[in-house]
Amino acid sequence: MSATLTDPCRPMTASEKFTFSCHTEVPCFNECCRQIDLVLTPYDVLRLKKRLKLDSAAFLDRYVIVEWEEGMRFPHCFLTMVDDGKASCVFVSEQGCRVYDDRPTACRAYPAGRGASRRVDGTVSEQFVLVREPHCKGFTFGAALSVPAYFQSQGLTEYYRFNDQLLQLLQHPKVRAGFRPTRAQMQQFILALYNVDMFRRELLAGRIKLKQPLAPMESRAIASGDDKSLLLLGVRWLLEEYFGEYWCGTEYRKTAYAA
Repeated sequence: MSATLTDPCRPMTASEKFTFSCHTEVPCFNECCRQIDLVLTPYDVLRLKKRLKLDSAAFLDRYVIVEWEEGMRFPHCFLTMVDDGKASCVFVSEQGCRVYDDRPTACRAYPAGRGASRRVDGTVSEQFVLVREPHCKGFTFGAALSVPAYFQSQGLTEYYRFNDQLLQLLQHPKVRAGFRPTRAQMQQFILALYNVDMFRRELLAGRIKLKQPLAPMESRAIASGDDKSLLLLGVRWLLEEYFGEYWCGTEYRKTAYAA
């Protein structure tokens, strides 16, 4: 795929370098925080709701728009924007991002992008792009870095570590073959991956049961408020519910439970 005159994206190899920096001295400071459709990953929500000291249900109600369109593979969660005539991010101020240390994946990655796909052996293949929008003046600042090095400098290593765990669900062979979740399964998706505090309560109350019971260490982690472990458990539960797969060691096996 190649970029056109109207396409701001161009593919980048892992070794190519670009210069970029965004700070208060850049003339377009804050402009990239307006007129955007900002998709939130489950790990984004974990960071933001903890930053704001909110229960996940309250965060979703206040800051998230869930898109459920007919034919979609899975629901999409978007950050709400302010009705100020500019559709500004709810967290942007004149001084910059008010949640900068916990800003979402897409904000950290800008102006680069990353596509990820899961290989048959479970490893992840990456594809990179660079986005050059007409308004952005940040390309005249900063040191020359490759896209992977830029991502590392923006603290994305941990974000991608958790985001990539979803690939085994989102790119499951049955999904690629045409599987689409039912309305009830879409609700399970939001519960397990985005409304994690409710998911924890349902697990601890015994109203959600796993085919492979929790190990004592897992139970302690969930009860103690370990949201990262809970997110991984949510992926596990959805794989069980959607595809009947079981958990073994550190990864899912492509073996279904007997009916």
